[in-house]
Amino acid sequence: MSQPETVILRELLDSESGFVSGSALAKKLGMSRVGIWTHMEKLRAQGFAFKAVRSRGYQLTRSPATLNFALIEAHLRRRARGFALAFFDEIDSTNNEAERQLAAGRPAPFAVIAKRQTHGRGRFGRNWHSEANGNFYASFAFRPRLEPARMQTFTLWMGVNICELVTNFCQLKPGLKWPNDLVFAGRKAGGMLTEARVDADQIRDLVFGLGLNVNSPHEAWPRHLAATATSLAEQTGAPLDLNRFAAALIGRVLLAYTGFVEGDHEKTFTELWARYDVLHGQACTLLQGEKKFPGTGAGIDGEGSLLLRTDAGKILRFRAGEVTLEKTPG
Repeated sequence: MSQPETVILRELLDSESGFVSGSALAKKLGMSRVGIWTHMEKLRAQGFAFKAVRSRGYQLTRSPATLNFALIEAHLRRRARGFALAFFDEIDSTNNEAERQLAAGRPAPFAVIAKRQTHGRGRFGRNWHSEANGNFYASFAFRPRLEPARMQTFTLWMGVNICELVTNFCQLKPGLKWPNDLVFAGRKAGGMLTEARVDADQIRDLVFGLGLNVNSPHEAWPRHLAATATSLAEQTGAPLDLNRFAAALIGRVLLAYTGFVEGDHEKTFTELWARYDVLHGQACTLLQGEKKFPGTGAGIDGEGSLLLRTDAGKILRFRAGEVTLEKTPG
């Protein structure tokens, strides 16, 4: 059942006139007008503002620019059965917390969202810069009960769905750098990290982590990231409605997961990957430890492996590694 603050916000957002009477809210929630006022005071303390007009009721006039649990819930329309959110102002890592909650027996699916991470991480154990500056840090927990071989293209599939959401919501054209980076002209706006626990021949627990730079201003980046990082707001030229975007993104992730588990993704995966693949036809080098493999991006195979075409015309397949794009001279 939704919390009273979420119900109040949803009613105000859904009202055609923008106004909802206090008596209508009281009837909806089964409480007194005083109870409604108490919950609206709690919302005011979170940064919301309301206008009250006699005989018309309340109108929402301001929402917080930072992530807000009740507002995300109010915007969230598409969710899996039983899906719940765990919300934190600060945490070590959303992936770590999702793993802890899975280990404690929390029913899946659920998501862990944080305004800030103190030890956010990416691939190869690298630190993910995760300050509370208008970005989105979340981990989605599932118990898919699928064979490990079925999950080989999971991160890639989730990546193209996130690109589709960004394209439609922001009117932008992001790209995907295999296997898990969302980029704009070579500058990184997001990353994904999928971690799983395998029990016998099944995936028991699956955590899909996502860090996405949404509203962070360029001047907020540390010096070592300033030339390589970007945000959606920087690309659009204006801040996004962070909570509405977060709700849309959560809904897209849940829909994509369902499609993957049911096998419906196979119909569109190849087309979507070709649409967002920034390596295809580009000179690049794949690193595996100390070894370097130069070539030209040639897409992926059915198992999600990166294909590189060498100068001699041979196709090499890679399941893991780090790719760098070669700079164009001049």
